[in-house]
Amino acid sequence: MTFDITPYRRLYPFESRWLDVDGARLHYIDEGAGDPVVLVHGNPTWSFYYRELIKALSPNRRVIALDHVGCGLSEKPGSDRYPYTLLRRVEDLESLLDELGLQENVTFISHDWGGMISAACILRRPKRVRRAAFLNTAGFLLPPGQCFPWQLWVIRRLGPLAALMVRGFNAFSWGATHLATTKGLPRDVRKAYRAPYDNWKNRIATLRFVRDIPLKPSDESYALAKWVDDRLELLRDMPVFIGWGERDFVFTNRFRDEWLRRLPHAELRSYPDAGHYVLEDAAADLIPALCEFVLRVSDAAGDES
Repeated sequence: MTFDITPYRRLYPFESRWLDVDGARLHYIDEGAGDPVVLVHGNPTWSFYYRELIKALSPNRRVIALDHVGCGLSEKPGSDRYPYTLLRRVEDLESLLDELGLQENVTFISHDWGGMISAACILRRPKRVRRAAFLNTAGFLLPPGQCFPWQLWVIRRLGPLAALMVRGFNAFSWGATHLATTKGLPRDVRKAYRAPYDNWKNRIATLRFVRDIPLKPSDESYALAKWVDDRLELLRDMPVFIGWGERDFVFTNRFRDEWLRRLPHAELRSYPDAGHYVLEDAAADLIPALCEFVLRVSDAAGDES
């Protein structure tokens, strides 16, 4: 069972669509027409994070936004049915793109964990993708000098107590709606972000995402993350946009600077007063900037849209 989206349709007025990915029901929206733009969220958000960007882009582009399995309106299976690993997230996204026949001229826009997921998809099938935008995220391992945030260490290390905090009291999703933005969110928006994660069973992904963060070679997802890390410079031949909220205690400005070191040609919009949910805090400037990037008649390589 998914949560009841009805109270939030005013904020999220999109038709729901579904895809079976190896026995798990994945939710996505598919709005507009034209060259495809694929929006990839992170943890603990869902496709709701992109609601205003979808509205802005869909009059001119085909916009696809998925909910990862365990998130949003997608099914939330137990660990016995779904592995909740980086590789499976990448495979799910590729399955959706293949199902929709998106084989060329794709633009990715990604946030948080979505950055590593979409970067892996780009590097595994680079001919499919034309442009990419990354918002407070990473496509590489921890940058030099960057410590792993203690708030995430707690979730990784405290075992049953962390599970009680995250799955019992919804601490991760609740905390994000208060701490991931500097300007504050309206009450109905906060409720919509948290709505999919309304009980112990439905909060599995918010915990498993954190525990899957690859920090050392023995971590299950480290090999794929290292593979992406080693190849990220291949994106130097692709137009890239970096949108950044500078008041992010997880994806700090060291991550932004690492993006620019790896991809010095990238176009940057950095917001000193925005937090991790940069699309919320900096919407007035960032959404038009992303639209301009996506709709640009010619890119850095001189291609025609």
